[in-house]
Amino acid sequence: MNRREFLLQSAALMTAGTDGPLRAAAARRGLLYGAATNTTQLQDADFADALVREAAILVPEYEMKRGVVETRPGRYDFSGMDKLAGFARANGLKLRGHPLVWHKRNPGWLADAPELAGYIAAVMARYRLHSWDVVNEAILPGAPGNLRPTIWLEKYGPSYIDTAFHAARAADPKTLLVYNDWGCELFDPFRAATLDFLEKALARGVPIDAYGMQGHLGLSGAQVDQAKLRVFLDRLRAMGLRILITEHDVDDDGGPADIVLRDRAVADVSRRFLDVVLDNDAVIAVLTWGLSDRYLDRADWRRLPLDTALKRKPMWQAMSKAFSARG
Repeated sequence: MNRREFLLQSAALMTAGTDGPLRAAAARRGLLYGAATNTTQLQDADFADALVREAAILVPEYEMKRGVVETRPGRYDFSGMDKLAGFARANGLKLRGHPLVWHKRNPGWLADAPELAGYIAAVMARYRLHSWDVVNEAILPGAPGNLRPTIWLEKYGPSYIDTAFHAARAADPKTLLVYNDWGCELFDPFRAATLDFLEKALARGVPIDAYGMQGHLGLSGAQVDQAKLRVFLDRLRAMGLRILITEHDVDDDGGPADIVLRDRAVADVSRRFLDVVLDNDAVIAVLTWGLSDRYLDRADWRRLPLDTALKRKPMWQAMSKAFSARG
């Protein structure tokens, strides 16, 4: 038995029990659980083992950002993404694409020559993935048209979003095309602007298949209003959209100094969010923005399901129970 077979068999053996991996708890309810990762993290064998055990789908943390992929016009570097794709393929994991169009992490030259369709076609021709975040974070409530000022908006006007999605559909007629953003977890203006944008885009035939809700939450500041979030998700489902939670984590800044209490608070925030999300049968996947606190920028941050030693935290338990309680 090789390493991959051993890991997969181990995960399968745990599926029936309450201590099974998150991927198994999610799969029993027809969901995908996954996480963001990068090529540096995959060099850590212990972490890679944990990722294969817990996750069914991966998303690149930075390897598919345009500033990494196309440092010079028409010169593509797919080396990082190829490694992630190879790891996913070798371990039977699905893979998401993120992001094709974003106002950040672009190469410097792009400011003088913004281009959309050709880049989308070139990248999507190389990979056949579960889903793609075609446009990321385009909405800004209160701005003209509720659209964030970007090089794309300046160059193409509001139609850049339509252009991006039509180019993505032409590049791959079968993949799931996602509009990805933050804010609707917590704020009424984002929910209203997003619903208006999606309704109008779908009415004019823009091929958006799903809404990606990032799911970045925190212990301080605004908290999830479960009733309002439920109504928002129901509106998305009524439009015929599928829903993915794409980048879930809980910022523990401002939380209790006591680690036990802080971990419990992080878990409670995650569970209150997921209890609403997972009540909606349009939801097909939940991904966290990382799996372990091991790679966070500060050693004292505790924001993800596994701790720095790759041990399961209360957030892991909360997510497992939320998956198991769905339906």
